[in-house]
Amino acid sequence: MSAPAISIRNLTKVYPIPFKRERVTAVHDLTLSVEPGQVYGLLGPNGSGKSTTMKVLLGLVPASSGSTQIFGRDSALVASHEEVGYLPENPYFYKYLTGEETLRFYGKLCGLRGTALRDRARDLLKLVGLENAADRRIGGYSKGMLQRIGLAQALVQEPRLLVLDEPTAGVDPAGSREIRDLILEFKSRGITILLCSHLLGQVQEICDRVGILHNGRLVREGALESLISIENQTQLIFENASPDLLARFEAEAEACGARLVEKSKPHTTLERFFLEVTK
Repeated sequence: MSAPAISIRNLTKVYPIPFKRERVTAVHDLTLSVEPGQVYGLLGPNGSGKSTTMKVLLGLVPASSGSTQIFGRDSALVASHEEVGYLPENPYFYKYLTGEETLRFYGKLCGLRGTALRDRARDLLKLVGLENAADRRIGGYSKGMLQRIGLAQALVQEPRLLVLDEPTAGVDPAGSREIRDLILEFKSRGITILLCSHLLGQVQEICDRVGILHNGRLVREGALESLISIENQTQLIFENASPDLLARFEAEAEACGARLVEKSKPHTTLERFFLEVTK
């Protein structure tokens, strides 16, 4: 049995407040798991502990207690990040470099050289739809183009896990849709994705599971479909049903010649569910 892509067990992170004898618990006893190939949405209000969780997972800050693993390896070890790509909320790029030069730069940091590096940069530019802007300087890129080149740099080393922090921040609706489609493309290639986003409509479209943090604690977690289904209600959809039949019970449907097309629980929206559990 393969190890989870991400395994977090009883994670707690406490920050001391400078010049005061006080401490703030950013994450409290967090436990969650992300299986390979999933798109997992980590949600929560500002200050809920999302960024701290990501930083601990990426080895940027140490945990106060608990453990975090990436594909079975302690995430505090540098070696565990060899298969991880990361796009921060506000990525920084050297504005005087072109798109292709940017990807070659990051490729060299990952150990690529020569023909392999050149081919990888061109393939990624094509994947994110920037092949026509390969020779343009980054300083002339739009916000949406910057996010796409950021996605490309996160994929340079062909990671198995992609960590995305607000990948559509500041991007217009058209650009946001393009990035959403790219994330779905990454998923189709078997890449596991940990997504942090405030655009709950987009999260609802692409995530398999979500975890909602509030005040450093995991308040709800599970498969998206089950979380947003409305309890104690059932929705019936009939095909070829007359207006009179719609007023009858399900048991009468077959006798009247109608076929039951779908039986499921009606859904709320992820946004409404999120507001309910964090109010």
